[in-house]
Amino acid sequence: MYAPKHFEEPRIDVMHELMRARPLATLVTLTSGGLNANHIPMHLSDAPAPFGTLRGHVARANPLWSDYAKDVEVLAIFHGPDSYITPSWYATKQETGKVVPTWNYAVVHAYGTLRIIDDPVWIRAQLEALTAHNEAGFAHPWSVADAPHDYTEKLIGTIVGFEIVITRLTGKWKVSQNQPAQNQAGVIEGLNNSGLPDAKEMAALVAASMKNAR
Repeated sequence: MYAPKHFEEPRIDVMHELMRARPLATLVTLTSGGLNANHIPMHLSDAPAPFGTLRGHVARANPLWSDYAKDVEVLAIFHGPDSYITPSWYATKQETGKVVPTWNYAVVHAYGTLRIIDDPVWIRAQLEALTAHNEAGFAHPWSVADAPHDYTEKLIGTIVGFEIVITRLTGKWKVSQNQPAQNQAGVIEGLNNSGLPDAKEMAALVAASMKNAR
């Protein structure tokens, strides 16, 4: 991933926060037929330090778990908020007119070795952890134990687990850091008033980058 210095996000805790907030990752693997991409929600564990471990599962019918290059690392891509940025929000538009549109986004790339785990006990524990994380914000969280045990046992037999011990993390926060302060302020105001998907989250990221730059 191309990441100019001013867009790099090296802080592991910040990258972990995005990965937990947006757990649906694009998992890229090398197969006998070339590159393959699957979209899979994953649960992040902090251990081992410093990068942690990703765990997930796929349908047994999915060839991901049986057709992958075991000597090649895999890549899990976590997508944070993103938003189109119109040059109309830039204060310098009125001064010089030398402005163009762009796209702001935050993304994390997690690399590691894929390990397949075909163990119903492990898979149940993974399902419970993933479910608990994603149900935590609900007033009445659902748990795996709420469903009949024989029903979940049957379903567990149709899936295969995996884990990725993360060996490196790369974060890119393209959030208007290359713009002067007056343009950043205009972007924040424009996003907050736009009603666009992810706009308020992106405005908060731009504001945080301004604060960190001081």
